[in-house]
Amino acid sequence: MLRERSSRRRMASSSTAAAALVVAALLLSSSPSPAAAAAGRGGELRMKHSDGGYSYNRTLAHIFVQYASAVYTSDLTSLFAWTCPRCQGDTKGFEMIEIIVDVENCLQAFVGVAPDPQSILIAFRGTQEHSVSNWIEDLFWKQLDVGYPGMPDAMVHHGFYTAYYNTTVRHEILESVRWARKTYGRLPINVVGHSMGGALASFCALDLSVKYGSQEVQLMTFGQPRVGNPSFAAYFSDQVPRTIRVTHQNDIVPHLPPYFCYLGEWTYHHFSREVWLHETIVGNVVTRNETICDGSGEDPTCSRSVYGRSVADHLEYYGVSLHADSRGTCQFVIGSTNMAYGTILEVDRTIIMTRYPQECTGFSRSSPEDKERFEEPRTDENQKMQSSMVGGHC
Repeated sequence: MLRERSSRRRMASSSTAAAALVVAALLLSSSPSPAAAAAGRGGELRMKHSDGGYSYNRTLAHIFVQYASAVYTSDLTSLFAWTCPRCQGDTKGFEMIEIIVDVENCLQAFVGVAPDPQSILIAFRGTQEHSVSNWIEDLFWKQLDVGYPGMPDAMVHHGFYTAYYNTTVRHEILESVRWARKTYGRLPINVVGHSMGGALASFCALDLSVKYGSQEVQLMTFGQPRVGNPSFAAYFSDQVPRTIRVTHQNDIVPHLPPYFCYLGEWTYHHFSREVWLHETIVGNVVTRNETICDGSGEDPTCSRSVYGRSVADHLEYYGVSLHADSRGTCQFVIGSTNMAYGTILEVDRTIIMTRYPQECTGFSRSSPEDKERFEEPRTDENQKMQSSMVGGHC
């Protein structure tokens, strides 16, 4: 275990805690009992990797969680200029390329170039804090209701799937990544997200892995819900092997929608690889542990060994707050000074703040011929999968 001693920090929220108790009661009554005394609690750090040796990097996790926090910023002016309070620390020097805000669906994401590690970085925002309790309660009942293109047995969550594939967000991200790789060179791509943002980040990472190759894309999510069934999880793990899915103590969201081992393909199932952050208390000493879980996606010795019922654990990872800086419903602020940094567009009730040339944005949305000029050659076996994706062609 990686350990460090610190004082225990907890966030309090009466409304969200009440919702958590309701959902936890449902989980207790309908889910198989977890292995409460599993070896993964307080055991040694396990480094079993069935994905070609890709491993958890704690330093990267501390950097990426700061990007996952920054994307919650509602002041788009300071976010675009990367001067917001959450835009400091290990992320200093980040160069924003584009911010996309789907106002109708309350989605927000950004694309930019990170200095360390040097890469194209994409971040997705999760659910607004004021609506977390309702979202969690609703998430318990979500059914597998959409078949994933090109995979006959793969089923995914309809809401997560459409939030990425059927909105302007996906198109803008693909355009920004393509422009960035043309401008800055073939930098690796890192995708991060928290909560629902983790689910959207997963679809984005899969999309980009099919497009650019699995070794070009890395995904790290925090407090992500399940998004698909076992067949989808297996397909995802094969296509996006450079994946770390971080869970925290008793965070309720990674337990949703529920996993029922006896339902086969008709249950939700996490993809690998989970890293479980949890604490042990001996007397007045709190020890923080980080357990690297097995490659199954549903390691019974990790977060499944506890009854996840905490909303507070969902809203903080590595000591970083992961929630909106405003409790208002999808409130965004844009200052006029932001025009000095780039272009502000409004397309299909979506706010787009972009640094790359507007004429490039224009032709890449409307001309398939010009779009092809941005395409990069593919050399790996994933290329053949691209044609089977719905909406897979830009």
